[in-house]
Amino acid sequence: MTKRLFAVTMGLLVLLSMTAMAATGRFDQQIQQAVNQKIHQAQQLQNVRSSVEDGIVTLTGTVNLYQDKLDAARKIKKLVNVTGVRDDIAVAGETVADSQLQKKLTKQLAYDRVGYFDNTFNYLALDVKNGVVTMRGDAMWDVPKDDALAIVARTPGVKDVVNDVKVLPVSQFDDSIRVRTARAIYRDSVLGKYAADPAHPIRIVVDNGHVTLYGTVENAMDKTIAGLRANSVPGAFSVENKLVVDKRG
Repeated sequence: MTKRLFAVTMGLLVLLSMTAMAATGRFDQQIQQAVNQKIHQAQQLQNVRSSVEDGIVTLTGTVNLYQDKLDAARKIKKLVNVTGVRDDIAVAGETVADSQLQKKLTKQLAYDRVGYFDNTFNYLALDVKNGVVTMRGDAMWDVPKDDALAIVARTPGVKDVVNDVKVLPVSQFDDSIRVRTARAIYRDSVLGKYAADPAHPIRIVVDNGHVTLYGTVENAMDKTIAGLRANSVPGAFSVENKLVVDKRG
């Protein structure tokens, strides 16, 4: 009886396994058809190829912009029964010299949040090597980080992006320090000039009560005064002055 029960159990397991494999195969075929349709509908994805195995879609081929690569994976992830996407698409658009690309992106990011309340309180920087853009810095909340990433992703010449930007924690305490530090700096008769060009302010990053100053100032005296004004703000645990003196000044 025991041997017979064992044989029946094994037979059921084999049958279930075969049924599952058949179902998976059907799902893969349906997914492949849906993926092919999505790719066909998008003009920027005409050089993209795909394969499906166990619900996981692998994308290969080329696109012109890094944003197209992101969009391709995003479109496919939304399809029914897709359990994952391997995005192996290469960005094969125009090649831009690293120095030229860095200069262009730095300028675009500087002007991105001009006119918004958080402009002074975000610090974003980047490095470019072989078309790979590494982004770093601190954002007051998600929006400036996402805006910056979108700018980089849509820029011709960008082959890949490494995102090392930190979104700072929500804190009314930090918000209070931000406002008071900005007032202390920009109400100073010497430092007020740095508010004239809103794309290049003295940037004030506050993280759990710790203040860091970023940006470029005209001379060493301005850097010193900015540090003194920031240190005069009550409530801040520490102040790190990372302002850079413009060598052309």
